[in-house]
Amino acid sequence: MAKVEFFYDYSSPWTYLAYTKIHGICQKYSATLEWRPILVGGIFNTVNPSVYEFRERGVPAKTKYSAKDLQDWARFYGITIKSPTVFPVNSVKALRGAIVALEHPETFLRYSQRVFESYWGEDKDISKDDVLRGIVEEAGLNAQEFFEKINRQEYKDRIRVNTDEVMARGGYGTPTIFVNGAMFFGNDRLVLVEEELRREQRGQ
Repeated sequence: MAKVEFFYDYSSPWTYLAYTKIHGICQKYSATLEWRPILVGGIFNTVNPSVYEFRERGVPAKTKYSAKDLQDWARFYGITIKSPTVFPVNSVKALRGAIVALEHPETFLRYSQRVFESYWGEDKDISKDDVLRGIVEEAGLNAQEFFEKINRQEYKDRIRVNTDEVMARGGYGTPTIFVNGAMFFGNDRLVLVEEELRREQRGQ
């Protein structure tokens, strides 16, 4: 059985796109899926500072086309992606919350879906406790448990460990996807992820 690892941060619209598809792809090919929340800002600071440089001195034509490209993908996937008022957003609490949600598998997909929707579709600041509380309640998680755990050192450490690991394995952003150890980067590589799983299933 193939193993898929999905390293992700809620602060990326391209990751939101990939998130909507990766679970279904893994189900289609009977692959195991591991959700690995990371802090992409830590990656940019450590191995990919060019992201910040592009934001400051971007190519106008590329920036314009990238915005169009994002909306083309969102329309194709049937989701809404807006330009959030707060960008970039501090997603660290939401990411620690993903670790909590993973302890309650029946709530994880709903939790992550609502985090992505709240930020990218509804322009809500997911760094705020009141926004997170609403998401937690909608997902069916216990709010008291959630907020108590995301402040524990062990949950902070889990995000750091995941972030350090993906960089050590060659990752430089989000989403980074591994299929049996082979790395694929970005929403537009999902077709290659699926092809890798198809080959695995055929024993090629």
